[in-house]
Amino acid sequence: MSRVKFKHVRSIGTVNSSEVTRNLVAADTGNTTSPGGPGLSARIQKVYKSEQDFVLDVDFSAASGFTILFGPSGSGKTTLLDCIAGLTKPACGTITLGQQVFFDAQTGADLPVPKRNVGYVFQDLALFPHLTVEGNLAYGLDRLSASDRELRIASILQTFRILDLRRRRPREISGGERQRVALARALVTDPCILLLDEPLAALDTVTKSRILDDLRTWNEAHRIPILCVTHSREEVVALGERVIVLDRGRIVAQGTPHEVIGAPRQETVAQLAGFENIFDAIVESAHQERGTMTCRLNRSEVLLETPLVRAEVDSSLRIGIRAGDILLATVRPEGLSARNLLPGKIVALARRDVIIAARVDVGVEMEVHLTLAARDALGLAPGREVWLVVKTHSCHLMAA
Repeated sequence: MSRVKFKHVRSIGTVNSSEVTRNLVAADTGNTTSPGGPGLSARIQKVYKSEQDFVLDVDFSAASGFTILFGPSGSGKTTLLDCIAGLTKPACGTITLGQQVFFDAQTGADLPVPKRNVGYVFQDLALFPHLTVEGNLAYGLDRLSASDRELRIASILQTFRILDLRRRRPREISGGERQRVALARALVTDPCILLLDEPLAALDTVTKSRILDDLRTWNEAHRIPILCVTHSREEVVALGERVIVLDRGRIVAQGTPHEVIGAPRQETVAQLAGFENIFDAIVESAHQERGTMTCRLNRSEVLLETPLVRAEVDSSLRIGIRAGDILLATVRPEGLSARNLLPGKIVALARRDVIIAARVDVGVEMEVHLTLAARDALGLAPGREVWLVVKTHSCHLMAA
């Protein structure tokens, strides 16, 4: 049986934002690195010695616009941002933005943090509590004349809709307003790159969407690379022009949101993308004439018709199915276009906010998501015999 294996390592480590905020916002506004076009190129290796060594080993580029860093906790996303910002020194490699060299281990180049002119917004925002909104923004602009400083601050306050907050302190404004101030402070120096380490994670969807719209508007004029860390697949789809998936210090997938999240080819990515059901499978037969093949799950009697891929009969692969893509019926459905109809029995029902997660034994155990209304209307309960309906193209195939 043919298999594809992936090598992983475990990640650790983070940086205390309160200790480095002053260096980051006190950017050298005379920096020759100009915003508006240059792309980032990073080839980085960073080793942390511990009981279980963590190695960050990545090689990628990011053009102007949004690049999403996606991956589980401990995969190296924050360490990567810290290396780009200059807060953490790689063991080897290079980091360049256009013609500007941030770091080169071979030549010994290591541009100081303020000279890199990087905008960095942390999870905790790290605003100066004793300064007003205007004071927070002015902190990194002391090299500008008073008139230029005032114009720069007024413009960014207007862009992020916080002009009326300029005299207030962080404790006097809402969470969403503090997020806007943190973004404005990172951008008022006209950075050549913006790093976002989940600063919007605690916000509601509407507030987050409005802030991101303002950030997009700002970047239409400046066109700098923006690297944004998130754990939310919804944000990946809504934000990303490009997605890079990290796992245990390595890049395991990259591409457009549709390529990476919509049709994952690695199990790690599938789990992050919300595929609750992932099974080992063996290719039983291929049907070239109808563009499908038949796969057996987990050495069981369960057969699924899946999309046809280049895989030999008897070869091993993995099949991922989203719980929300499976239909459940209490009587055998007829006249369906879906090719997979599986009889089974409900093992358990669990409420998750407004969703019911049903575990159904069909020979293997599958998770199915239902509405509260569907559970009540169908009279579902553990032990109830049901039928599961799975469309062929809801079966996503991955390397074993």
